[in-house]
Amino acid sequence: MPKSLSPRLAALRDEIHGYAKEFGLDFFDTVFEMVSYDEMNMVAAYGGFPTRYPHWRWGMEYEQLAKGYEYGLSKIYELVINNDPCYAYLMESNPEVDQKLVMAHVYGHCDFFKNNFSFRHTNRRMIDDMANHATRVRRWVDKIGVEKVEDFIDRTLSLENLIDQHAPHIRRNPDPQRAEEEAKSNERVEGFKVNREYMRGFINPSEFMDSQRKRAEDEKQQRKRFPERPQRDVLYFLLEHAPLEPWEVDILSILRDEAYYFAPQGQTKIMNEGWASYWHSTIMTRRALKDDEIIDYADHHSGTMGVRPGAINPYKLGIELWRDIEDRWNKGKFGKEWDECDDLRARQAWDKKLGAGREKIFEVRKHYNDITFIDTFLTAEFAQQQKLFVYGFNDKRNSWEILDREFRKVKNKLLTSLTNFGQPIIEVVDGNYENRSELLLAHKHDGQDLKGDYARETLRNLQSLWRRPVNIITRYDGKGTLLRYDGQHHSEKKVEL
Repeated sequence: MPKSLSPRLAALRDEIHGYAKEFGLDFFDTVFEMVSYDEMNMVAAYGGFPTRYPHWRWGMEYEQLAKGYEYGLSKIYELVINNDPCYAYLMESNPEVDQKLVMAHVYGHCDFFKNNFSFRHTNRRMIDDMANHATRVRRWVDKIGVEKVEDFIDRTLSLENLIDQHAPHIRRNPDPQRAEEEAKSNERVEGFKVNREYMRGFINPSEFMDSQRKRAEDEKQQRKRFPERPQRDVLYFLLEHAPLEPWEVDILSILRDEAYYFAPQGQTKIMNEGWASYWHSTIMTRRALKDDEIIDYADHHSGTMGVRPGAINPYKLGIELWRDIEDRWNKGKFGKEWDECDDLRARQAWDKKLGAGREKIFEVRKHYNDITFIDTFLTAEFAQQQKLFVYGFNDKRNSWEILDREFRKVKNKLLTSLTNFGQPIIEVVDGNYENRSELLLAHKHDGQDLKGDYARETLRNLQSLWRRPVNIITRYDGKGTLLRYDGQHHSEKKVEL
């Protein structure tokens, strides 16, 4: 079980807390707890929470983490929960310099959780709700049986990315055109104008009026789309319209809530880890380090910043981009004059001594996510300094290699990998496809085809919830393709887009 901090570590926490406040960080109260390496792996397997609903995948993830630690392949330095108060874990076997580094890193995360707009709508009592979710699922396990519940969770987890990650930030105003059409459709059917009331039955006989009412109702149903507009939150659509049993509705709503809670962390991975790394580096090197701790700190910090060939390290990319923004705004390397300067020597020596860097990074921390962060602030000079490139597989040489170093292609590749977490965008477009109660989805093609095996398994799992055939329109080789699963067989056919 987690333990409270020793007096020595409590004093260090207070010291690091004071440095973080001195630099202007603003965070929720933060509770640090001490755990063994085995307990740390358990918490990490649960996604950072002390308890989760019962499912076999937690055990699988624990085994991977435990073996990675035992074989010296990986080590978890910190875990922190977006909550109010924030909860963070320290490993009791870590030396003192690591504990200080982790505390400084955690305060950076907590500042980001509190102030970045992506987390504005997240549940700040999620640690309690996770425990409640676990209790609810266990009750269903006792009532329904472990196999049925686990099988349902397996199928639903494969669909947990089918949410609208931007929905919490969107307020949809009523469509005036649709409101006008709805008003017209609700107008009373009057028939032909009658000047003499005694003539009404002759001019507008009951058979004629009945046919007019039926025609008006049919037109109203045709105008009413189901759903009214394409819906990216597929899980919500299933909750509202799929013929699910009460226990299935409850579990699906739990998994959807948790998917929305974790979504902002995926949207800000580079920013968040870079921000926390920037502040642990700043606090440690300017305030907290002792002379005899410098070598150990440098070794552990550099290990975190290490980059594997062909992979993006969010800690490294994030911290370097934050430092670049600070440097540019300190020196005035932005604006019309800077953009129009084509003198290389002048650009290299550019320094207007504005000193606005620290203020700028706090502003950016509040208003951006990874996509807008990269799109706005990753420059050609930065890409060149960091040696960024596009890599891919060369079929002729049968090896992975650098394909391009051109800035625009590097940036576009990075932005593509971040859009919707690099996963395809799927929308529900019709819940009564061809008037057969079939589900029709559409893939918003962005140049990347759906993987056939993934698409088939997704259709299979969707069909198990919808209970009717499920279809998806996509594009292969530039041609429209309709993939279908009816509960027994997969099929596909070409369609017009």
